[in-house]
Amino acid sequence: MDIKIDQILQWFRMRREKVAYFFIGIFIIAVMYLFFHTPPVGFPIDQVFTVTTGESLQNIADNLYDNNIIRSPFFFRAHVILQGAENRVMAGDYLLDRREGSADLAYRLVHGQFNVDSIKTTIPEGWNVFQISDYLKKNLINFDLVRFIFLAKSKEGYLFPDTYFLSQTSKPEAIIALMSNNFDAKIASVYGPATSTRVLGGQKRNLKDVITMASILENEARTTDSRRIIAGILWKRLSLGMPLQVDSTFSYINGKNTYDLTLDDLKIDSPYNTYMYRGLPPGPISNPGVDAITDAITPITTQYLYFLSSRSGKMYYATTFEQHKRNKELYLNK
Repeated sequence: MDIKIDQILQWFRMRREKVAYFFIGIFIIAVMYLFFHTPPVGFPIDQVFTVTTGESLQNIADNLYDNNIIRSPFFFRAHVILQGAENRVMAGDYLLDRREGSADLAYRLVHGQFNVDSIKTTIPEGWNVFQISDYLKKNLINFDLVRFIFLAKSKEGYLFPDTYFLSQTSKPEAIIALMSNNFDAKIASVYGPATSTRVLGGQKRNLKDVITMASILENEARTTDSRRIIAGILWKRLSLGMPLQVDSTFSYINGKNTYDLTLDDLKIDSPYNTYMYRGLPPGPISNPGVDAITDAITPITTQYLYFLSSRSGKMYYATTFEQHKRNKELYLNK
């Protein structure tokens, strides 16, 4: 036994330099492995990393490195290739909800573990794109509010208010497409073909006119009956060449409502100022729901030309301007 121990010790003494190099090499490899497989300092917690459809593994690795998510593109690629998935990284939005090294990230991207839950998102009738964008900004992760407004502004009125189940990382483009497609589906059953016209107030009106009117009704009245009566009044005003003189359009000018407006506000030069400019405003001021759209195309004909809503929401109608002024004195602030 002693002979064997002596032989072993002699073997180590003869090869101690090589043994030392061996252990140094193991140590260096271990340190490198740990270094390149631990998250870098400043790892972007709670940020989203997007893999696009058809993106190459090299490009994905480079983007991860450029965004300070991994230390080495080589080690990341190696882990993906070892899983036999060089061409099978799943496209999508990945929430970086915890610090992870290259190996764990490679596994997630290969198996499509996005770590993103869908959330129930309800957009009320009568919200405009600014209100929608503020809401989404508060409820989604890294939501690009500025881009949403830029893209959605031309879709005002045609983003259907409804309950949606959205990914927390949903992009503006996807949300706008979802809401627009929903509008197209809903409007077909309510209005008919988008190219058709309706005779309202004795004049032919197209879909844009109807949606613009419905957006006003959403902000002027609370019940179906009152919206239909007001629709009859406003279509009549248009046919008579009278200005609409509705206060709700000021929400699109300066954000004020009926009870905050001043005489100076009524003098603001804006195409949305329906006191100053006759006809409908340039477009919808909000995104109406099915009920308001239906009310816009099924107006109730009355003798009235004027209306107002008290603070409590009760409606008061008048046939003459003198009666309307009297109603304002008596009921506006009740």
